[in-house]
Amino acid sequence: MSFPVKVKNVNIGINDASRGEIAEGLSRLLADTYSLYLKTHNFHWNVTGPMFQTLHLMFETQYTELALAVDLIAERIRALGYPAPGTYSEYAKLSSIPETPGVPKAKEMIQLLVEGQETLVRTARSIFPLVDAVNDEPSADLLTQRMQVHEKTAWMLRSLLEE
Repeated sequence: MSFPVKVKNVNIGINDASRGEIAEGLSRLLADTYSLYLKTHNFHWNVTGPMFQTLHLMFETQYTELALAVDLIAERIRALGYPAPGTYSEYAKLSSIPETPGVPKAKEMIQLLVEGQETLVRTARSIFPLVDAVNDEPSADLLTQRMQVHEKTAWMLRSLLEE
């Protein structure tokens, strides 16, 4: 995906081509984050069973954190001089997190959210070589923070699946 539009005269010490590649990677991270936000919010609304209260509150905490992350990622893309994707169709093309049809049981919801959190870690990690190569410390900091959050959340969700 190559961005057709960019802000002119961005001179932050990173060349245009590198900024474009990083913006593309961050756009994938944005799409994955928004997709996981939607999935988590859906599960918050529709979870049932003996762990309802615990999962309902946990999922709310998680989707709230994801909503804040979406803004941070989009703003970093803008700071690099590119438009942030913001439509369902763009996210569908960019995201590696599949939609979940229907309403799964609570345990399956947890497993699907673990997979989503781990996907976000892998997406963030895949962008690191690009930002490292051009000393893009703000993007590296954002990616590090996102990986920490998603690794911890995946661990907490996995803990619920243990017998």
